[in-house]
Amino acid sequence: MNCCRTSPSHSWVFPTVNLCCFGFFSMMKPSEPFVIPYLAGPDKNISLSMITNEIFPIWTYSYLVLLLPVFILTDYIRYKPVIILQGISFIITWLLLVFGQGLRAMQVLEFFYGMVSATEVAYYAYIYSVVSPEHYQKVSGYCRSITLVAYTAASVLAQLLVSLANVSYFYLNVISLASVCVAFLFSLFLPMPKKSMFFHAKPSKETPPKPPGKDAFLEEPQTDHKPVYQEIFTFSRNQDDGPLSTPKPGNVTLRVFVQWFQDLKGCYSSKHLFYWSLWWAFSTAGFNQVLNYVQILWDYKAPSQSSTIYNGAVEALATLGGALAAFTAGCVKVNWDLLGELALAIFSAADAGSLFLMHYTTNIWVCYAGFLIFKSSYMLLITIAAFQIAVNLSVERYALVFGINTFIALVIQTVITVAVVDNQGLGLPVSIQFLIYGSYFSVIAGIFLMRSIYIICSAKCGKEHCRSTTGRNPSEREDSISNTNTVTTQF
Repeated sequence: MNCCRTSPSHSWVFPTVNLCCFGFFSMMKPSEPFVIPYLAGPDKNISLSMITNEIFPIWTYSYLVLLLPVFILTDYIRYKPVIILQGISFIITWLLLVFGQGLRAMQVLEFFYGMVSATEVAYYAYIYSVVSPEHYQKVSGYCRSITLVAYTAASVLAQLLVSLANVSYFYLNVISLASVCVAFLFSLFLPMPKKSMFFHAKPSKETPPKPPGKDAFLEEPQTDHKPVYQEIFTFSRNQDDGPLSTPKPGNVTLRVFVQWFQDLKGCYSSKHLFYWSLWWAFSTAGFNQVLNYVQILWDYKAPSQSSTIYNGAVEALATLGGALAAFTAGCVKVNWDLLGELALAIFSAADAGSLFLMHYTTNIWVCYAGFLIFKSSYMLLITIAAFQIAVNLSVERYALVFGINTFIALVIQTVITVAVVDNQGLGLPVSIQFLIYGSYFSVIAGIFLMRSIYIICSAKCGKEHCRSTTGRNPSEREDSISNTNTVTTQF
């Protein structure tokens, strides 16, 4: 098939447009804001407790099991086959959602939706293998923004169809099925990359581009934490490694895994990167858990069978609010080395407060408002965290750290699911779950508040010590300032 061959064109336009079309139609699913009313309604007639404790946990487990193998396979087979696999998984998911009946069918559906989530990495990594580095920032922005636009448009369309045209939830899923089928067709026409970040990397002595837009949050060069490796990953990093023009597959594979281990060890040796990654993993675990079960909470507060619901409008506003929060983060000039942990503590506390509000209120509108606050706060911080983690990292190392952070977040989320949600654990109702999630974010806020106090006090003491050296001779002052800098970098 011609669609499976590598495109002769070296232009960035065709693969970018093609990938953006795939991203748009794969996210243009108007049924998503109303998936719980659909499952709990007459079409499927599944109880909320069964959805909460027996169906939704399967997504978390399958995502965790599939993530690392898919992450490795994605690079090894060069992205496009995995994007096609994601398109097929989308289609199977919505075929089961439209035609499947019973508990087992819904659990199989959740497995394939876990496959969709695990293969999402290919969508964001593909473009770096088919466009030149000077276009990275531009095309990355296009690919990410198109998914936000599609999700917002789908949510608005769903709300309009449900509220004004009285369209049933079943037909929203039919529209979603048609959309993901179109996305699958676009995936077939993506050019096949000739390289990948790791297994098929091309040796290069050029300075690697840093992840797009990462300097947006830097008020000055980062000198208050340990430097992280900056050179791009290649197989010929060491001269004594020998030529790799015709390497044995086993040797290359082993070398990649060894290099990954060395890269991760070097990256996480930076305390700055380590603590931001720690927040990323724990907060993302909590965020995904809330997103999974928030529609069930809404249906608990205002049953869809007897109330007018506005899930689509709320999802659209939440996505828009998250996008505005992310944009605002790029306009704020802050010394994140000094005040970063304080910001993490404050906004994590805001997340906790919004979750407590959602738990205790009996008013669905207050519950909606709490979700808007929660998602906006998280999107603001995750944007800042993404760029802080990217400091001094090449695109390859950023992708590696991002993958590991996501895996750790999934492990934490799985522990929460097993302990709190699954029937094999506590099997708590959704209303009690949100009390636990609020407490979870309170602990995160407390930890980073204590660390921020330590950092600010240490920095203040360092400045006072520096000023106390002004009466000494120049050589003594130089030695004292050097010692102060050594102290302030060990936070």
